[in-house]
Amino acid sequence: MLGDETIRDRLWRIASRQRGYFTAAQALAAGYSYQAQHFHAQRGNWHRVARGIYRFREYRDLPGSNTDHLVRWALWSGDRAVVSHTTALTVHDLGIANPTEIHLTVPPGFRKKDPAVVLHRTDLPHSDIEQHEGFRVTTPARAIAECAASLVDQDVLDSAVSEALERGLLSRRRLLRAAQDLGNRAELGVERALNSEAT
Repeated sequence: MLGDETIRDRLWRIASRQRGYFTAAQALAAGYSYQAQHFHAQRGNWHRVARGIYRFREYRDLPGSNTDHLVRWALWSGDRAVVSHTTALTVHDLGIANPTEIHLTVPPGFRKKDPAVVLHRTDLPHSDIEQHEGFRVTTPARAIAECAASLVDQDVLDSAVSEALERGLLSRRRLLRAAQDLGNRAELGVERALNSEAT
């Protein structure tokens, strides 16, 4: 019994940094055989979220966040995905973006697919990534520039830029530099948003 408690404590420590989520590989490393994992899922101790991804039952009774589900996608990707584009705007609580799909940026060689996510393939510089609890997300400047490059509605862009400047999250210069890094479409969209803010 003591051994089981030690194993559970070990897995709980991992899961607590991931809002209660964990992978089958993490459970195996903590000491749970695949047979034991099946048992805990069958008993309802663990909630099976997706293939190879679980969540401790207790987390269903704890207050959650509207970004909890993004941890699941970070685990799905093997921690290679970064939340980006309009999904990143919602994480940063910028503007009126309300995406129906989850946008993730992954390295060019990433092969997994899922109909619930939109994948963007590029190598992100470390300076454009922030760590949140259990997942990574593009910075506010990068998220805005990504949205501009993707030609999101100008209203979404305008509202995100307005709030980012108002809250002091970034300067006009920093925002323009981020847009220039992503090309002409991004630069044009951000300039329009900045001009709208100035009027």
